[in-house]
Formats: sequence, structure tokens, C-alpha cells
Amino acid sequence: MYCMILLLLSAGLCKAWQQKPLFRNAAFAVYADSIVQGKFLAHALSRKEIRSDYQSATLARETATDHPRQGTTDHWILTKDISAFPQYVSPYPMADALYNLSLEEMIRAVEPDSTFRTGKEWAGVWTRDISYSILLSMAYLQPRVARYSLLKKVDKHGKIIQDTGTGGAWPVSSDRMIWAVAAWELYKVTGDKAWLRQAYAIIRRSLAADYDVIYDGSTGLVRGESSFLDWREQTYPGWMQPADIFASENLGTNAVHYEANLVMSKMAVLLGRQKEAAGYLDHAAAIRAAMNKWLWMPEKGYYAQYLYGRINRMQSPRSEALGEALSIVFGIADRDKAAQMMSRVPVSAFGIPCIYPQIPGIPPYHNNAVWPFVQTFWLWAGARAGNERSVMESICDVYRPAAMWLTNKENFVASTGDYAGTQINSSNMLWSLSGNLSIVYKVLFGIRFNADGLAFEPFVPKSFRGDRSLTNFAYRGSLLDIDMTGYGHTIQGFYLDGKRMETAAIPADMKGRHRIRIVLAGDPLPAAMVNEAPGVFSPAAPVAAWQPPFLSWPRVEGAVKYTVLKNGKPWRMTGDTALRIDGDGGAFSEYAVQAVDPNGLSSFSGEPVALIDSSAMAIYEAEKYAGRSPLAYAGCSGEGFVETSTTVNTRIDIPIRIGRDGEYLIDCRYANGNGPINTENKCAIRTVLVDGRPQGVWVLPQRGTNAWNQWGFSNALTLHLTKGSHQLSLRYLPSDENMNIAINQAMVDYVRVIRK
Repeated sequence: MYCMILLLLSAGLCKAWQQKPLFRNAAFAVYADSIVQGKFLAHALSRKEIRSDYQSATLARETATDHPRQGTTDHWILTKDISAFPQYVSPYPMADALYNLSLEEMIRAVEPDSTFRTGKEWAGVWTRDISYSILLSMAYLQPRVARYSLLKKVDKHGKIIQDTGTGGAWPVSSDRMIWAVAAWELYKVTGDKAWLRQAYAIIRRSLAADYDVIYDGSTGLVRGESSFLDWREQTYPGWMQPADIFASENLGTNAVHYEANLVMSKMAVLLGRQKEAAGYLDHAAAIRAAMNKWLWMPEKGYYAQYLYGRINRMQSPRSEALGEALSIVFGIADRDKAAQMMSRVPVSAFGIPCIYPQIPGIPPYHNNAVWPFVQTFWLWAGARAGNERSVMESICDVYRPAAMWLTNKENFVASTGDYAGTQINSSNMLWSLSGNLSIVYKVLFGIRFNADGLAFEPFVPKSFRGDRSLTNFAYRGSLLDIDMTGYGHTIQGFYLDGKRMETAAIPADMKGRHRIRIVLAGDPLPAAMVNEAPGVFSPAAPVAAWQPPFLSWPRVEGAVKYTVLKNGKPWRMTGDTALRIDGDGGAFSEYAVQAVDPNGLSSFSGEPVALIDSSAMAIYEAEKYAGRSPLAYAGCSGEGFVETSTTVNTRIDIPIRIGRDGEYLIDCRYANGNGPINTENKCAIRTVLVDGRPQGVWVLPQRGTNAWNQWGFSNALTLHLTKGSHQLSLRYLPSDENMNIAINQAMVDYVRVIRK
């Protein structure tokens, strides 16, 4: 039997090699019915059957003997009834089979309670996973399950849940607003006004809290961790504390908040709330302008990963795949920027890595990894930007792993294309399968759900030309059978029940069964480039120390020079590992060092070293102004601290005296042992007021389970203060409610006031 299988596969391989490939690069080739990667073959025997002899690196090691097998053979045959869903037929059996495989996996992802399972290895509903999946294709395919799943991510006070994240979830992680974009997509599919009203109220409450806590008035950007990239050391420098990550301003998270405000404006218009609509539109415009001001890198032709640092922030010039894609898909990047990005953002032979370049010493998960759902958004971006080559590559970058592994995996290693080696992985991954299905709906047929109807903006690469059909496509009160022929992105003719129409759209209130025929013009697109770059790792970040009068650091492997930054800006370049600093720092200065390799590639900035004139800093011990903690905490030593929680010391008033008018930094030293540094939801938040006027928030994230003796600093507020006496107040207000709701607690040691 095994020999027969090998013969069949060999015959399939010969057949594949006799065809002209639809796509080929240095890593793999895609044919109409097969995908070939080195010695491995995935072959579609029919629209309902695929065989693959792929052998991962892990399996190869496990099966190695003196006479190793040539490979293993896996077989997928459709077993679920998918007749209730749209049926797709094209001249490409592999594409058809992968569509059907993804539909089957979607059915397997629906739990008995009619919510979605995140993946085979991931039970339950996660806000960002379900929201991105709904946006990709689940709003259309499973609207009832999508709605139930979204409502699972609403807390008892009617706000969107941030599941988890660095330092105890929101507000360090702040991308929960993708829920709003998903809710709007669900409304556009269904036209359900009750859902529109319900979702609007939930998003309105959630955004109100965000405006108070994470919106940065000084830059116009939104603070918080990278959207979905929530494993801190995978995409942030190791020295960054949770409070530093809160203060960072990320590309993808800002793109999410831009779109959330934009869709809220559209919702408000439909609900007759014109004044609120204008306010949300203003917020969206401000975020878009700020992203293009602070994050766009004209010398690279794409956006920076984030602004980061401690007191002084700087750009991280890495690309961030999801953020780059969303910036194009949501229209944050204009036409010229979008075209530049599609040709200049680095991609690997197996797809677009989450970040580029990679971070040394960090195993693959977000670092050195491709995620198929992110690849799909990059595919959408390529279609919007009109980059045919990128579109074709992205389609194949989604099809290859699904065909080889006969499942939609969560992620894989960017440098090898193998799922072996990633830190965590899962088959039957919801957002991966949702992205695979969206290739048919959102790209090839270009189906656009609008509030008032359905529109078509197809994009078919020339290599995928031919006749294709999508039948049994249910839309509100109608059932559509759609035929399409040709290639390109210009519709030459759009026919409804045989009648030529002036626009490629149908109204939302159309009833009954109808046939649509779309004829594409076969128009050539302008030649466009794709930046397929080798997988590279930046140097490690230098660890600098102050040894008066020198700033010094150990030599970094591979570095040929070092950039010393002062207050977030390049200041000196040196080939040495020390720099003398004499008397030019002022009352407060921050210095940091970046390592540069022979190719000019820079590391992350090392941890900033703050030089503070002792005369410019005042310390205010918290225990002098509030009662000490009435409770005992494991590992907490000393008496110089106070507890603040939802019931204890909800207001701490501290009189401060300012010696001269000027700019001041204000932060506090705190401990939060309510959970680990990387998960759970007990980040503490406090509003800071000066003379009764709110000035911002201090975020006091978790620092380790029962780690009450692990002290760190909150984020710092920069305030203009006048000479004389002021009252600084630390308060727990309703806007400071965290995701846990019940536990919002920290120990405060002292407050620092530093003149800049």
C-alpha cells in the first residue's frame, strides 16, 4: 500500500513538472493542481482530496534511521457536508480543494455553544482572534456564531474585553478596538439594526475609557502594545518594562484605533447621532495625521514599527507586517505611500515576516515567523495598491503551507517555511482558515459588503486567469450564483440576470435567486516590484552603564560602530565602547546606545541611562500622605509604601513644591504582585491630577505573581508646572477600571518630581 501511494505521488509530481507553474520562486512552485517544495509534493487529486508527502524537520529527526523513509504521506478527503456554503469552482483544482478544506475546518471550529474555537489547541474565544477572523470572512460565512462570539468578549459593564497581554492586559495591551471593526463588518453583512445599536453602545463605552487612558495628546497617537504581537520579548527590546510598553505607540494598534473611530462615525450617522459622528471622525483624522507624521519613514518607504523609549521616544525602523498591511487596507497610507510600501517592505521567500529584521537570540513565534492571517491582510493590501506580483505571491504564500500540512496552521518559521521550530502552534487555526477563504471572497471576486448593498472589486492575477464560479452565495434576502471570466482588476461588463448593469453592485433589499456574470477586461497592471529580502538579524542591543564621566558598554558581536543617542536623537557615532560625557546634560538627560553592523543595520536602542542633577529631583514618600497597607503581602519588605486599590487609598493627596517654572517629569515607584508579567488582567491604573485638574494616568502593571518586592517605575507624565505649591492627587476613578474589575491594586513607594 505504501509503495502504491509513493507511485501515485511520483506520478503526480511528474504531472506537475510537465505543467507551466503559476508561480515559482527560490523556495517553492505552485501549479494548477500541485505545490512543489524541494523534494516535497502536495497534489490535489480532486476538489475534495489532497495528498502531501511533506515531512517537517521535527518529524525527519524523529524518523531518522540507517534507512530513512523518503517522506511521510498524509491524505485529506472532505468528510463534512459543506453544501450550505458557497461552492467555488475554478480551473485550479488545488485552489478549489484548499477552499473546501478551509470550509471544513471552519465547521470544526464551531463549538457546541455556537461560538468559535480559536484553534485546535486553543479553546475559547479571544477578542483579537475572533475579530480579525470575522473581518476576514466569518462575518459572512457564520454571522450568528460571529455575533455570539463577539458578545462573549464584552464584560459585565458593557465594555470590550482585552483578554490578556503584557503586565495585565488593558491598557498595556490596547488593540481590543478591532472588535469594533468586526462588529461593523457583521452589520454590513446582515443589516441588523438591533445589532448596530447594541454594538454602538458597547464600542462607545469602550472608546470613552480609551480616550481617558491611552490617547496621547502630545503626539496624537494611541499608546499600547503591538496588535496581536503580545509576547513582549518577541518584538520589544528585553529591557522594556510593561510600563515602557504601555507608553510605546505602535503602528498596528494605531491603525486599529483609526478604523474603529471611522466605523463608529459611520454607525453614528446611521443612528442619527450626527454630532457624535463628527467627533469620531475627528479622532480618526487626528490618528491618521499623527501616524503619517511620527511613524512614516520616507527613507525606507514604509512605516516604523513603533515609537519607544522611556522618557524620550524614538522610531523603531523595523517593519511590522500587520500594521503595514492595515495602514494600506484602511486607507491611512495614500496611493503613493501604498505603492512604495508594497515594493519596499521586506518579505521572505515563504511570506511576509511579522517583523523585519529579526531580533537575535529570540526563538521563532512572532520573531522570525510568518502568520497566514497576517499574510492575507498583506494580500488585501497588495490588491488595494495594485501590485499584481505581490498579490500572486501572497496567494501562494497562504496556499503552500495549507496544502503541505493539510491544515491551516497558526504560524511557521520565516527562514525555513516549516511549522517545526515555532514556540507554540496549532492546526485548524480560525484566523488562518478565515484568511484562506477570504482569497476567494475578498480578492478574486472582490466582494465588498457595504451598509446599503453589495459591490464587486475583483482582482485576478493573470496567472490565475480563466472562468470561475461562486454559487449558492446567500446575501440578506437574495441567493446569488456568480460567474466570472478573465483577469485583471477592471470590470468590462457586469450582468445581472443577463442584463448589463452600469455599476458592479446590487442593492441590499434585492430578493430571490439571481445570476451575476462578471467579465474582466484583462488589463495589464503596471510592473511592480516586491522586496524579497534575505532573513537577517539585527545586532543585539548594547547594555550601557554610567561610570562617571563615561557612558560605557560591552562590545556587541558583529557591531562595527555605535550610535549614541541623547534624549532620543542621534548624538555621537563611535567605534569605541565608551564615550566621555562632560557637563552638557542639563538637569535631566537620557543617553542610549545602538549597535550598527557592517551593512548599516542597527540594533534596538539599549536601555536609556538617565543622568539627573540631584538638585532637579524631589522625592515624596507616599506613606506620609496615606495609611499604610492594612494587609500583609508575601515577599513585601519595608514600611515605606502604601496600598492603593478599589477600596483602600482610592485618593492620595501629596503637596509638592516647585522651585521654578518649567517642564517636569512625574512618576512613581510601585509594586504589583497580582500576576505574571506576561498574562492575566490585573494592571492597576490611577488618574493623576494637579490642583484638581487631570493630567493623565499612571499605569502600574503586574511585575510577577506574588512579586511584591519587585519595584519599578510607572510611566512618566511631562507637565508644565509653575513656581510655588501644588497638590498632586493620585485617584482611582471610574475611567481607571481595568479588565479584572475587582482587583485593581498596587503598592506605591514614592513619587518623583524631576525638572527637565
